[in-house]
Amino acid sequence: MREFNSVNDLVNELKPVDPIYCIRPNSIRSACNWFNKNFPGKILYAVKTNPNEIVVNEIKNSGINAFDIASIEEIKIINKISPNAECYYMNAIKSREHIKEAYFKYNIKNFALDSKDELLKIIESTNNAKDLNLFVRISISNEHAEVDLSKKFGAISSEALGLFRLTKAHSAKIGLSFHVGSQCMHPISYTKGIGEIGNIIRKTKIIPDFINVGGGFPSIYPDLRPQSLDSYIFEIKKALANLKLNKMPQLICEPGRALVAESGSTIVKVILRKKQKLYINDGTYGSLFDAGQPNIIFPARMIQNGRIISKKLTAFNFYGPTCDSMDYMKGPFILPNNIKEGDYIELGQVGSYGITFRTKFNGFFSNEIYKVKDNAILSMYEKEDDGKYLVA
Repeated sequence: MREFNSVNDLVNELKPVDPIYCIRPNSIRSACNWFNKNFPGKILYAVKTNPNEIVVNEIKNSGINAFDIASIEEIKIINKISPNAECYYMNAIKSREHIKEAYFKYNIKNFALDSKDELLKIIESTNNAKDLNLFVRISISNEHAEVDLSKKFGAISSEALGLFRLTKAHSAKIGLSFHVGSQCMHPISYTKGIGEIGNIIRKTKIIPDFINVGGGFPSIYPDLRPQSLDSYIFEIKKALANLKLNKMPQLICEPGRALVAESGSTIVKVILRKKQKLYINDGTYGSLFDAGQPNIIFPARMIQNGRIISKKLTAFNFYGPTCDSMDYMKGPFILPNNIKEGDYIELGQVGSYGITFRTKFNGFFSNEIYKVKDNAILSMYEKEDDGKYLVA
């Protein structure tokens, strides 16, 4: 794969007709190094966020070789890249066939569940295996998350106690887990989740072998500037200490967006301008799904391409290339006022879910991917001398 010093160099040399996806390996390394240094437990990369082989390899080479997987296909991806990796099948609802294949073919021992029926499926599909590590996922509030994940998964409090006791009887080791929702904007959510786990421990008198605080660790966007990640780790440590357990369970987390969001950019070309509407060659059916729903505003910059860039800025909406009117990104995306047809725009923070959500709807699809060495437009990890977030 070709590598360029910067996005500007890439555009000026290739002058691409179709959208181009860029990967910044240095951003992945920075994020992984931060979590390795600061998180007091095992780190699982959430493969669903970005399963690209280059991305997964960078994560593995940065010292994270355990993975949160949600499907057999994700297991196959990890098995190909890192056969010795430790995989956790943390999708709480799985088919019997996939449970069986995961256990017997790929030696997966770690499974999540949130109901008695799912527990029975796991037991029966593994022929009543005695070496299972089972995680009971509980439901907690996602009030501080940009994407609520509490409606689909998680045992409610009235069911969690009995389920935890029953699961304990069928586990070699047992865990409790929760998820605060994607792009969690306040660390107090982790305190509440750990508090719920504490209630279960007190009522059942069962101390789990694992506490899994899930994902939800945020990245930074123009309209979503969370507290520093240090604050999240501080809240987790404080909440764990408040459990006052004689023996602390092993702590696990499942970051996805926080590890890879900054590493990806999409380079788009303006096809047409109608006042404050920009029609571009990628959209919600491509790598920009999150810009349409849930309306995440990606950092945007016009790429220097041999002409003067206006200092006057204007708020724009984006429309993708398909014939579907839902291929719309409200923004606002702040760009120079003189942007026009033929200009290029870099949209940052698409390292999470940008590749995952792409479709071939209407025949619009591009799989051109390159590496770049320059900094991300925004970063939670690279700081300027005054301690502020880096704005490239």
